Amino acid sequence: MFGYVIEHPVAGRLLVDTGMGGDAWVEGHYRPSRVPLVEALQRGGVELGDVRYVVNCHLHFDHCGGNPELAGRPVFAQRAELELARAVESHTLPELVDHPGAVVEEVDGEVEVMPGVSIVPTPGHTAGHQSVVVRRRDGTVVVAGQSHDNATLFTGDVLGRQAGVGEQPDWLGRLLALDPKQVVFAHDNAVWTPGSSQVSLP
Repeated sequence: MFGYVIEHPVAGRLLVDTGMGGDAWVEGHYRPSRVPLVEALQRGGVELGDVRYVVNCHLHFDHCGGNPELAGRPVFAQRAELELARAVESHTLPELVDHPGAVVEEVDGEVEVMPGVSIVPTPGHTAGHQSVVVRRRDGTVVVAGQSHDNATLFTGDVLGRQAGVGEQPDWLGRLLALDPKQVVFAHDNAVWTPGSSQVSLP
């Protein structure tokens, strides 16, 4: 599982996904090997106290596990995702969402959370899945989370859209219209670039 730190020159640092949480069932079923959030951030030259905002691409326990360690920071989540996470039969560990000190910023649709940094709904993996779009001087980067499990599947959808073959998510056109220089993922360290999926059609 990968998290991403966005360093904004004015608004400060935003963390996309916070790692894997757990309980007895998670430990027994998955037997995860973890890097503590504090250590993971320090490896990237960031201290826990430097993080000012959090975006979870969705609220499964492997994406919001470190949220309680960031109590007091605004956490941006789609309304549809919060409804799922707070349901009686939740798809996550509720204590990772509404923990003591949680500051949940409910959003509904596309929104700019800081200048040049936007959340775009990319439902599919969950109804409230979202991606983060970062407009940089050298091009746009999309943190697509678990919109696709890997870059290969994303490439397949892009190729299918270009060729008019198969079915792709409705939101894919919105992301591609942003002309991303790179797309990165939560469960794959491969980076998608436009040249990796261009096709020539007869």
